[in-house]
Amino acid sequence: MKNLIRFLGLTLFALSLGGGAAMAEDAPKRGTADEAVAMVKKAGAFLQKNGKDKAVAAFNDPKGEFIAGDLYVFMFDKEGVALAHGQNAKMVNKNLMELSAGGVFPIKEFLKLGNSPAGKGWVTYVWPNSISKKLEEKNTYVEKVGEYVIGVGIYK
Repeated sequence: MKNLIRFLGLTLFALSLGGGAAMAEDAPKRGTADEAVAMVKKAGAFLQKNGKDKAVAAFNDPKGEFIAGDLYVFMFDKEGVALAHGQNAKMVNKNLMELSAGGVFPIKEFLKLGNSPAGKGWVTYVWPNSISKKLEEKNTYVEKVGEYVIGVGIYK
């Protein structure tokens, strides 16, 4: 029950943020798995080259190169604090470790994968689509870069 309440709260919170997003009928094509992985790689290279502060600013820039249609970069520290979230500025600087999305704790899973021997992988959960405003299944690719976990997700 507690997870259901968290999930519903997250859903209402995310759906209330839609300001400026395109209408569903105007939405660009959905991002692909290959595009998500490529964006994570690009974001990781940017972080390594420019450092945390410049990367956070670039990833949070709503008109920047790290947002394309329904693809956007997010970045978490090892404690589960969102340092960047390309579609939801209200999540930035918040510890989201206990955030539940349909019974899955995605941030915990992101960090678990980031700290695994591979340091990367995919997590599946339900998340509000920032463009359509509907709850949809989302697959997110994450990769550890330095001490941070960077990710980009795709909607099915």
